Amino acid sequence: MVHGAVAQTAAVQAKRTQRPAAVHAKTAEAAPARGGDPEPLTVLQQQPEEVTVSAASTPNGVTGRTPGGGLMPHQTVPYSKSGVTRDYIATQAPTTNALNLLRNTPGIVVASADPTGATDRMTVSIRGMNQNELGYEFEGMNPSDVLYYNPTTSGWADTENIGAITVTPGSPDLLAPTYSAVGGLINATVREPSRKRGGLLDLTYGGNNLQREFARFDTGELGRSGIHSFVSFSNTTASNWRGPGGLNRWHVDFKATKEWGDGNFVKAFMSYNDVTEDLYTYPTLSQWRASGYRYNYSSTFNGSNTNYYKFHQYEWKHARASVQTKFTLAPGLTLSATPYIFDVDGVLNGATTLSRDGSYLGSQPAGALQFPAGTASSSIAQSNDTFTESTFGLNSMLDWNRGHNDLAFGYWYSYVSYTENPSYSIPNAAGIVANKWGQYPLLTANGSPLYQWDAHLVQQSNALTLMDRYAALDNKLILTAGVKVVMLTRSATNLMPGATYRTGFSDVQPLPRVALSYQITPHDQIYVNGTTAFREAAAITPSIDMFSVATGKMTSAHTSGAIKPEFSIAEEIGYRHYGDINLALAFFNYNFTNRQVTSSALVNGTTVTSSINAGGQTSRGVTIELSTRRWHHFAPYFSGQYLHARIDNNIAAGSDYLRTTGKTAVLSPTWSGSIGLSYDDGSWFGNFSFNYVDSQYTTFMNDQSMPAYKTANVGVGYRFHDVMFFRRPQIQLNLINIGDAHYLSGAWGVTSNAKTVTGVYGTSIAGSQPTYLVGGNFTGTVSLTTGF
Repeated sequence: MVHGAVAQTAAVQAKRTQRPAAVHAKTAEAAPARGGDPEPLTVLQQQPEEVTVSAASTPNGVTGRTPGGGLMPHQTVPYSKSGVTRDYIATQAPTTNALNLLRNTPGIVVASADPTGATDRMTVSIRGMNQNELGYEFEGMNPSDVLYYNPTTSGWADTENIGAITVTPGSPDLLAPTYSAVGGLINATVREPSRKRGGLLDLTYGGNNLQREFARFDTGELGRSGIHSFVSFSNTTASNWRGPGGLNRWHVDFKATKEWGDGNFVKAFMSYNDVTEDLYTYPTLSQWRASGYRYNYSSTFNGSNTNYYKFHQYEWKHARASVQTKFTLAPGLTLSATPYIFDVDGVLNGATTLSRDGSYLGSQPAGALQFPAGTASSSIAQSNDTFTESTFGLNSMLDWNRGHNDLAFGYWYSYVSYTENPSYSIPNAAGIVANKWGQYPLLTANGSPLYQWDAHLVQQSNALTLMDRYAALDNKLILTAGVKVVMLTRSATNLMPGATYRTGFSDVQPLPRVALSYQITPHDQIYVNGTTAFREAAAITPSIDMFSVATGKMTSAHTSGAIKPEFSIAEEIGYRHYGDINLALAFFNYNFTNRQVTSSALVNGTTVTSSINAGGQTSRGVTIELSTRRWHHFAPYFSGQYLHARIDNNIAAGSDYLRTTGKTAVLSPTWSGSIGLSYDDGSWFGNFSFNYVDSQYTTFMNDQSMPAYKTANVGVGYRFHDVMFFRRPQIQLNLINIGDAHYLSGAWGVTSNAKTVTGVYGTSIAGSQPTYLVGGNFTGTVSLTTGF
């Protein structure tokens, strides 16, 4: 294990081949093991195949060992898997987050509204499946919003503390604490605390008034306890790159570990994140073509404009904590358990115009609203969409390794409590409300708050997993089979007049999988797998009734009975070669039923997220990764994907159907790829990356699409020798979107059709316009970093 300023994961091949390696591994091997017993299935932490080794590293964790400049760590699992290590992470702008760091890996499309990656106003897709169809794991826990499946990765950990990130497209790990990983699993891990006392200081400045301070302190071993820990803090402020407003984020990370005996350990992690941001607009295609990046919220309030920027902001406060444990009960028998919590308090603001005497609370007239004295019969009102979510989870596994066989039994439990009750507040003449969290809401005639809905949801998940792995032919042939049975119950209440008070459903889903890999030579491997996955519909909208505050009419009805979950059956066949040239090739096929596509829209000033049932879908394609070992300090990298995604049936539209059979699935670019080149001689270092994303349809009828786009980033830096107590101080420059491309990076809201069309049964179906994320402009950051 590396000790010093950081622990570093190196891209070397582990002995195990059946699933990701454990958080802790004793040795690194240059090639798969020959003979002997297979290693046991280990802890829940779905760590990439890199293992922790002793090696020299810089204070921010760079070792120069991972192929492709940190973009192609060695993998041996029997399914497609990619990732990034500290060799790549440390060379990127420190403001970025885990999703942005994956933008060069094959099949990953990242759509961000912020060039530096400091905001969560972004989306990611894998093989055409959006971020709400993915599973996430971080330090052994599920770190995402379990109801909306939003990862909010800016709150996971500061970039300096992220040790490695892996992505497993389409093949969720059965033992991961998630059930939503239809499109794959993204897993991030935090560096290990150093055994020596020390720390890291990083100061970053850049365009758009960016300022960021980061400091980390490693305690070393606390006395003779065997406990090592670190704590870090960061603060980030910046102006929006377009339009008024800005961002403020402050963040704390803490980790402590203790290891003893034969592989026993306890690893505790905690993070807290508080981010406030003024939002960007989401233009339609016509608005983008007419105004480009000048389509923004207004910087001034004239008393009647709902597009005043201070009405459109959010603040999220996230707290996450997990305790990963592993105990050796007997030779070959281990128990792993990870309890975790996730808590979020948030508010998302918007604006609308309310009538004093013509507004509704649910389906009933609200009477004369209690406007401030002197207010006209109608008034601008700020929407305060406040929500709280509390999650407790426990993921555990009992693993028995004997001879050539390895048997694991897993149990995962999750309890989620979610409350959301958007209210309104009347601003003063300057456009300022008394409290953006809705502490002083607008009241109806009878004195009750004018809520848009008043909902509470409870979800409980129980999952049982049985997984077996058998090694044969001198460990060259690995057979893995397993099944995960997920039992989920969701119940919701809504206190709005006219709404169904209580709704709910229960669901049981068995998820079998099988995989096979064969090590042809020490450098060549083939694999094949078949997997299943499912997820429930995202958001609170399927569980409650919603009403227009202006008319009292129902705008969204809850789904009666059980909500049809999205279900997928996937197959992969792949080949890997590692040597002077590294190659990873994977062919994939997916069949979906009840494909759920998540879309957002503004309703009465409040963001409403809903799931659109896109029916059946077939997706096929191929991904490729290429890299080499460092040659004269240079390391090239290439990744690419071809995707053919087709809708298999006509999609319902009211009482009729749209003719969507054979259409291309939304947000599924046919071609995407990345080219990278890095250089590091120990002092000078640099990197270049180029990304291409093909055009993507944003309607199911394929009558509107966003154009293809190309972006490129450059980084360069220099490491100095030690100066007094400063360890390897360095200066680093990152230039983002060096071509200053003006482009749409993704869709905020997709629709069924943009133009009016005639349905299968002759009904005229009106069109609605998709809305988009605008990609960030050219900007740069300069970072001063030193260990101590």
